[in-house]
Amino acid sequence: MTGSEVQHHPIGLYLKIWILLFVLSTCSYLVDYMEFQGTLRWALILMFMFMKAGLILSVFMHVNWEKRALKLLLFVPLSAIVILITLMSIEADYIFLNRFIYLFKV
Repeated sequence: MTGSEVQHHPIGLYLKIWILLFVLSTCSYLVDYMEFQGTLRWALILMFMFMKAGLILSVFMHVNWEKRALKLLLFVPLSAIVILITLMSIEADYIFLNRFIYLFKV
């Protein structure tokens, strides 16, 4: 694409995304309104949050139309960080449990 060419996206796409974001925000609000508790509450809130962030990133920040290399550059390090944090959390729980068992001889 040269400098004089401009890529336009149909307004209908943006309207559909805005409506979908509104629906996801309503669902997120309903999680608190329905008074879900514990892991289910946080899983639903995080799921709706990631869905909204993905829509905003892909459509409004135009990542959906970028090359594959840029998508990999954005998502591979983020995925690696999430995986490492998860592994560290599992290891921390394991160590805490072993210390508890060793110190209190349950």
